[in-house]
Amino acid sequence: MTTTLLRGSFRTHFLLGFAICAALLGYAFYSQLHDGLEPCPLCIFQRVAFFALGVAFLIGGLHAPKSIGGRRGYGVLALLAAVAGIAVAGNHVRLQHLPPDQVPACGPGLDYMLDAMPISGVIRKVMTGSGECANVDWTFLGLSMPAWSLIWFVLLALWAGYAAFRRR
Repeated sequence: MTTTLLRGSFRTHFLLGFAICAALLGYAFYSQLHDGLEPCPLCIFQRVAFFALGVAFLIGGLHAPKSIGGRRGYGVLALLAAVAGIAVAGNHVRLQHLPPDQVPACGPGLDYMLDAMPISGVIRKVMTGSGECANVDWTFLGLSMPAWSLIWFVLLALWAGYAAFRRR
């Protein structure tokens, strides 16, 4: 099964990547709407990165270019989204591991920041983090949701790189 999956087509690899992103986003929305876990600004940025990665996977999978350049182009797009997700999730994990006296104070909500600041200021403010981003409200196998997001971003980056840059 594993070797069959690894030998699959570019289309298969990218559509599977899309399905994984869709499932991860589906679980994030389920945990918000059903379990009441409100996402902090860094969580929302991670969702945006998963969405962008999923779109790159979906478009690449549907297009399924035959040329090496086309496959690599979609691979680069997916890798850019994954690297952005790695940066956000990695920063989130770092905040969650700060000593309590070094956790930044809670800031304004994302809606307010989007209304009051330019987008570059919002990104800068969110990436510095706030107290709400340091809270760990959910764990699975001892890892927080941002830690799982980081793992998935790394795995999906490797998957996209393998699908786009392997020799056929």
